[in-house]
Amino acid sequence: MPENTCDVVTPARPVNVLIVDDSATMRMVIKRVIDLTDVPIGTVYEAANGLAAIKVLETCIVHAVFTDINMPVMSGYDLLDEIARREAWKDILRVVVSTDGSRLRREEVRELNVHLYIQKPFRPEAVRDALSRIAHADTR
Repeated sequence: MPENTCDVVTPARPVNVLIVDDSATMRMVIKRVIDLTDVPIGTVYEAANGLAAIKVLETCIVHAVFTDINMPVMSGYDLLDEIARREAWKDILRVVVSTDGSRLRREEVRELNVHLYIQKPFRPEAVRDALSRIAHADTR
């Protein structure tokens, strides 16, 4: 047993992730990258659009959302707007993964408390870093 409590390592909490993208291939790629990280992952949920994502958020505990912006039915922007408006979801880490990396698009989502904007194609390290941020945060 360590004498100094500073030597005790607190394990990171498992992170439940929601991947929102209309492309099943892109959801698979993001999931594969998530599986390769050293971050403890709980459950990975998937949704093909913002409306389906809201249904997941209403019924499951989610710590991080990785969302595309341009999707049918309900866009990622509208999803992020809904997340920002709901008090129960205020602590969810929000990450945009999109081909649209324009300054205008980045500024639009910044107002919605987006923590990170990853432009496609992306490096796996960007996803790992986003997950590490939430996994090592103090538990609520």
